[in-house]
Amino acid sequence: MKKLLLTGFEPFLDFSVNPTMRVVEDLDGTIIGNYEVIGGILPVDFSIAGRMLVEMIEEIKPDAVVSLGLAAGRFKMTPERIAINFKYGPVDNIGNKPVDEPIQKEGEAAYLSTLPIRKMVTRLKEEGLPADISNTAGAYLCNNIMYEALHHGIIHKKEVPSGFIHMPASHELAIEHGNVPSWPHRDLAKGVRICLEVLAAEEMEATDSEATGLSTES
Repeated sequence: MKKLLLTGFEPFLDFSVNPTMRVVEDLDGTIIGNYEVIGGILPVDFSIAGRMLVEMIEEIKPDAVVSLGLAAGRFKMTPERIAINFKYGPVDNIGNKPVDEPIQKEGEAAYLSTLPIRKMVTRLKEEGLPADISNTAGAYLCNNIMYEALHHGIIHKKEVPSGFIHMPASHELAIEHGNVPSWPHRDLAKGVRICLEVLAAEEMEATDSEATGLSTES
């Protein structure tokens, strides 16, 4: 059984709950395709979040990494296309407020997601869930985490599918904050599960193709 690391974030700023945390808790330990989902919750702290993610990757040695983040204000589920090598945004949970700092001084300017994001969006729409590819993960912790996972894979030459998915607010947050687009929790969890199913199917297709090629060669 292969392992898939699924991460979410703790509550942050003026959001008393973070729906990504609950979705990760719901999916932790489930089996999707050939993947066992292993959940992890990250702090909203520029100084340690990236290091904690890398430590999870090195300890678990996952075969895929998918991170989730809240994008309050978006009304679609949005797999991210690109992560940039910058830290910027509002203060984090302990008061850090970096301004245009690099995530990795020797890192590339940006990395592209290695998840099948177009197929994820297509399947989400087929299942009746609004979705689109996002071309900006911002420069806050969500972008930071996406960049760190992709950078780790590059420097260690590990071909591990990795990327980030932003989700809308939950109804719970919409009630708390007023005029914020929101989804019910069951649809947020369903949307993430669908994305993981697409990734698992892609992995199984690749494995089958490799096995067929080896059989033909032998």
